[in-house]
Amino acid sequence: MQTPALTHARIVPTVPTAAAVATFFVAECDHDMPGVSIPRPEIQLVVRFGPSARGGLDVHAMGVRQQVHRKLIRSGQRAVTARLHLGASEAVLGVPASALAGRIVALEDLWGDAATRRLLDRLAGARDAIDAAALLESVIIERLAIAGGRRPGAQLALDAADRLLRRKVNAVAADLGVSERHLRRVFREHVGVNPKAFARLVRFHRALGAARAERHASWAGIAAASGYYDQAHLIADFRAIAGVTPQALLGELRVGPLLG
Repeated sequence: MQTPALTHARIVPTVPTAAAVATFFVAECDHDMPGVSIPRPEIQLVVRFGPSARGGLDVHAMGVRQQVHRKLIRSGQRAVTARLHLGASEAVLGVPASALAGRIVALEDLWGDAATRRLLDRLAGARDAIDAAALLESVIIERLAIAGGRRPGAQLALDAADRLLRRKVNAVAADLGVSERHLRRVFREHVGVNPKAFARLVRFHRALGAARAERHASWAGIAAASGYYDQAHLIADFRAIAGVTPQALLGELRVGPLLG
């Protein structure tokens, strides 16, 4: 039996996009296989080539989701993803993160038919996924030049995000000199979820990354290092986000690739 394969490559953004894009990555699948899509606190812009895409090529934005999704990846599918920095949604996509929360939105619904068609025409001529990533980046640069950077309030959300794993929301609001209600509203607008949900996703990613990197580490140790109260707290969050125990999720990831 031939082993399924999904190849990945990460691409560092150039200077003009580095303030808005955390990373580009490409993935190419040569066999049908199950995949596990892990929710992230960042918004992603995804180009798909192949059998799963409308007409063989489509582009969509993925808002912040709070649960793991499982899906079948089709043989021959290629994807190019731009993972945006927190607070960069409006500059790149034209809408606040809150408008995309929990949704997958076709790019034409954000940029309009004409701008999307120009991008699709350019992508259709790409030599390979790496070339497609360069084309996507060039269009993002054009969008950023028009938008002129992040919107007011985004910096407040970013400052709060840096503190939320160590302190409660009311303490973070006091640190930043705003009301808790104002912080929650601004945070949801620019990040896409409330502060508590954001902190949960970040903890989950830290714990999952640690468990995959150190197979024999104790879950109690991972919980403490990742910001959980204890191991029971970690297990409860994994069940809420992934629908299974931490050990069961690791088992899935040994069979199918992690997406996101």
